[in-house]
Amino acid sequence: MPGENLTRLEAEERAALVQVHDYDVVLDVTTGPEVFRSTTTVRFQATTPGASTFIDAITAEVHSVTLNGVALDPAEVSDGVRIQLPGLAAENELVVVADGRYMHTGEGLHRFVDPADGEVYLYTQFEVPDSRRMFAVFEQPDLKAAFRFTVTAPSHWQVVSNQPTPEPVAAGEGTATWAFEPTPRMSSYITALIAGPYDVVRDELTSSDGRVIPLGVFSRKSLSQYLDADYIFEKTKQGFAYFEEKFDVPYPFTKYDQLFVPEYNAGAMENAGAVTFTEVYVFRSKVTDAIKERRVVTILHELAHMWFGDLVTMKWWNDLWLNESFAEWASTIATAEATEWVHAWTTFNSMEKSWAYRQDQLPSTHPIVAEIRDLEDVLVNFDGITYAKGGSVLKQLAAWVGIEAFFTGVSAYFKKHAWGNTTLADLLTELEAASGRDLSGWSKLWLETAGVNTLRPEIIADAEGEITSFAVLQSAHPDYPTIRPHRLAIGFYNLVDGKLVRTHRVELDVDGERTDVPELIGLARPDLVLLNDDDLAYAKIRLDDASQAVALANLSKIEDPLARAMVWSSVWDATRDAETGASDYLDLVLGNIAAETESTTLRIVLANAQLAASSYVAPERRGDARRALADGLWELAQQAEAGSDAQFQFVKYFAALAESGSHIDELAALFAGERSLDGLDIDTDLGWELLIALVAAGRAGDAEIDARLESDKTATGQESAAHARAAIPTAEGKQRAWDSIVEADTATNSVVRTTAAGFVRAGDRELLTPFVPRYFDMIGRVWTERSYAIAEKLVELLYPATLANRELVEASHAWLAANADAAPALRRLVVENVAGVERALAAQERDAA
Repeated sequence: MPGENLTRLEAEERAALVQVHDYDVVLDVTTGPEVFRSTTTVRFQATTPGASTFIDAITAEVHSVTLNGVALDPAEVSDGVRIQLPGLAAENELVVVADGRYMHTGEGLHRFVDPADGEVYLYTQFEVPDSRRMFAVFEQPDLKAAFRFTVTAPSHWQVVSNQPTPEPVAAGEGTATWAFEPTPRMSSYITALIAGPYDVVRDELTSSDGRVIPLGVFSRKSLSQYLDADYIFEKTKQGFAYFEEKFDVPYPFTKYDQLFVPEYNAGAMENAGAVTFTEVYVFRSKVTDAIKERRVVTILHELAHMWFGDLVTMKWWNDLWLNESFAEWASTIATAEATEWVHAWTTFNSMEKSWAYRQDQLPSTHPIVAEIRDLEDVLVNFDGITYAKGGSVLKQLAAWVGIEAFFTGVSAYFKKHAWGNTTLADLLTELEAASGRDLSGWSKLWLETAGVNTLRPEIIADAEGEITSFAVLQSAHPDYPTIRPHRLAIGFYNLVDGKLVRTHRVELDVDGERTDVPELIGLARPDLVLLNDDDLAYAKIRLDDASQAVALANLSKIEDPLARAMVWSSVWDATRDAETGASDYLDLVLGNIAAETESTTLRIVLANAQLAASSYVAPERRGDARRALADGLWELAQQAEAGSDAQFQFVKYFAALAESGSHIDELAALFAGERSLDGLDIDTDLGWELLIALVAAGRAGDAEIDARLESDKTATGQESAAHARAAIPTAEGKQRAWDSIVEADTATNSVVRTTAAGFVRAGDRELLTPFVPRYFDMIGRVWTERSYAIAEKLVELLYPATLANRELVEASHAWLAANADAAPALRRLVVENVAGVERALAAQERDAA
């Protein structure tokens, strides 16, 4: 992997020398299961004739390299990653004929064989640096060009790229060739090829400029019966209408296909006009409402990228945050305002913001505008700062300048820089012009410094309860001492007819360590004061003592779901910071969660409760805490409305916690059909979750897994079986799981992920202790030998964080001390892993107090 890196300096030097006109890429995917033939013709200009440069091409074999009609020796100019180009002319034509290797890691051109029917499916995933795995390319976002793809494939396949699919021409027995029209000028990382016997549903819409835009939704044949294409088209059309109105720029491409593909590493990818999605979003079994909503947000996230990212693209990856943050913000506001998911900002608070706050308190936190020295820096910066904090800060910026001015500035930015590359300064220039606000100070404080502020109210009231002084106090962590300006609201909530409802709200600018709020003086002190009401600002919020007492006693009575989510978040954050005990948090959850109406809030709170019971309570209480939480969840599942989302989630988390005794008896009866809950269907995927729990508890094993897999001969079935086998609670079972993904290099990216999940699931944590030294012996080797997608999973997911003990912390720091020269991206992953354990130890100490 290190040999595949590209530094920012190299990219800048190459961009100063090269201007690319166009690519002709000819691909033949009928050459067998291991490699494909790739012939690339690229025409480009050199500003300094006689200079040398290189083109990126990760290849299995290079057959020929011809530069301006002169054949170069592949053995001399190609090392399998780069091809050196000496003696450039002012105008150049390069032809590279090579074999590329199909990937099984979700990178480059990924090849998948469907176990259900033996059909072959291909798709590409190029962000950040993997178009070079399919064709020779100047792999950096500011070297835009037009791309013409010509593809030979089996004649019964669908072949999809960025431009509309042409009529195929017969190319031989059972094969055909598709010759696509050139794309507009774009970056290579958003080009795409998706090919295979996909089923397709088609529709169309009329763009704001009158063009008819063809729409397509694709899925594998064996999954197409579960594809709800009509709903996907409906959300897509709502998104088109919203973005075209708000951006005042028509959709920039000629068609819009959405393709659900197997073994996908991410949620989706914004390939221009050919967006790929994880097929987890094709629901073959019941899923939570949280997942349904997340799919809508993802659809709109990728659609927003067609303008922000594809039409206008960052110059270098240090503005990746802006690309992703804008899509996060835009997709959330569009979901809330254009679809039925009107509480999307509540979901954003529960999920994205909690991710951001967690990431921003790690030792590896960084400014939103991060220093991106090379490609490895980019890859590890697909994190909670880049997506969630950035999206949160853009929400703050929209409140700071005003939403209408924000959209006006964004529209001007698209119009001014269409088909070009930009930096953050270009966007800020347009927002300043639209709003009249000077954003230079705001940008410096919010985008160029790391860390999260904490806001607390200081309230003084007289004997009659009238407020005589009200101030907002702001603090910062001593390692990141920046005090920032915030645009926020303060809400007053009172108990009315058994509900906590907002009775007063004021919006203001907060700046400095103390901001007085004179407009609240003279008002009656409410039952609950909520800073950052409506969640405009990015900051940790603390309640005053009186409000805290009311909130904890009446959490389920808070009527507004966003206000309720903010209180949940505040209490959890205090638990993570070891300010309050984890046992108290668990009591709060079991006492209030039954009334929660928002699926994502429910999902996040239950996940937090599982972590608290497993790692944050004092070790001597851990077993009792997990049993009590499991008991409570099973009781809640039985009491929940039949068929409800809450019932479904309570059962899922009960299965994740169940370890022995009556819990396992109940699970076994549910799995066998001897016990039922009204409205709960033990469908294919829930059945796998129950079986995995039974295996982890020692009540089932290989025989039961084999039987289940026999009835579910699908890719998901294979992944679930791998998860279950890795959960077998024996030393031999754990070693077998470890060997299958660490010692062997044959598992796909999806199987690596599910095997790791089963491996770290261990009721008897001593099963993982012997793997601590093996883990640290392994990580350096896999980092150099595996692709980034696989290496990252192994380093991150096999870390035995569930041990949550001092010995693991010491072993982690010993590795860091002994490997100061390891790749910075690898060291960062280890630093983040151990930081989580150190936080757990602090929480355990607080809980024991």
